[in-house]
Amino acid sequence: MIVLALSGLLLLGQVKTESDSSFTTLAAKASEARDADRLDEAVALYKKALALRPAWAEGWWYLGTLLYDQDAYAGAASAFQKVVELRPEDGNAFAMLGLSEVKLGHNQDALAHLQKGRQLGLSDDALRNAAVYNEGVLLVESGAFQKAEETLDTLCRKGVDQPELIMALGSAVLGIPASKVPPDDKEIRDMLWQAGWAEHFAAQRDQPAAALREYQKLVADFPKHRNVQFAYGRFLLEKHYDAEALEAFKRELQNSPSHLLARLGIAGIDERTDPAAGLPYAEEAVKMSPKLAEGHYLLGMLLFDTGNTTRAITELETAQRSTPDDPRVYFGLGRAYAQVHRNQDAAHARAMFVRLNKQGEEDQK
Repeated sequence: MIVLALSGLLLLGQVKTESDSSFTTLAAKASEARDADRLDEAVALYKKALALRPAWAEGWWYLGTLLYDQDAYAGAASAFQKVVELRPEDGNAFAMLGLSEVKLGHNQDALAHLQKGRQLGLSDDALRNAAVYNEGVLLVESGAFQKAEETLDTLCRKGVDQPELIMALGSAVLGIPASKVPPDDKEIRDMLWQAGWAEHFAAQRDQPAAALREYQKLVADFPKHRNVQFAYGRFLLEKHYDAEALEAFKRELQNSPSHLLARLGIAGIDERTDPAAGLPYAEEAVKMSPKLAEGHYLLGMLLFDTGNTTRAITELETAQRSTPDDPRVYFGLGRAYAQVHRNQDAAHARAMFVRLNKQGEEDQK
């Protein structure tokens, strides 16, 4: 029995040695075929090598990239899924998994994996740009227009100006997903194109004159379309043209009486200049969207500025429960609590404001 056991161990060792030799040969041949652009052959060789060594992360990566280049996106996604399981800190693999899922129409998974890849870090500029662009497009399609605009703006600041980026940016600015635009609707497509260029210049920050010119052209050509006046007003507000922004937001309300964000824009400007005038807009915004923290925050500040401190505290506390990391809310609460001599609460609110404000400054560095 001992002799048989030793014979078995020797046999296993021989099989393992032969397997290792086969894997090494297959891996070398796969690499050679890949470098020579014999793609079908390379794919077949990588699959054989991976059957012998399933934990070979590099092999799964090359198989995934080959399949992606051949438009075999389901197989590519499966290969990149293996890579992220074997290398959970590999941002490139997460990004490629996300790009494969975009092609398959698995938008929710794709968005999560693209964001994970960017969070972990991407080593290649082309991959980074593709990940950012596709993340922005998916955010537009999900209705997260502001976040989509911020994401796509990062490409504009790098000087990227491909037509598909400009159109995606226009979709984000005006809140119109590309999937909702008929291919033959030239008017809407022209509007998105103009909005995209306006924001492209605005994002670069060193071309304010060009951005203003493009936004003015957008408003002149499409004065009645929903969100055009609002987009212009938001741009003006960022450039500290408060009076002009106020008028743009009011024109948006004339075009779109149910426009929530235009109301918040007016309330925010009036909070600094004419609190009594802004109060009705904030009240309407809260009625339209009772769960939106920004509405409660602005209403609280306007109530405080117009002398209704007790109700102001109620609104600010509602905002604080929804957004416990917003330093502005604690600044407002600190002032309101002090007004009614709730000194301990005021001190706590001021301390929270200082801590969160400092944290925000550090995050921006």
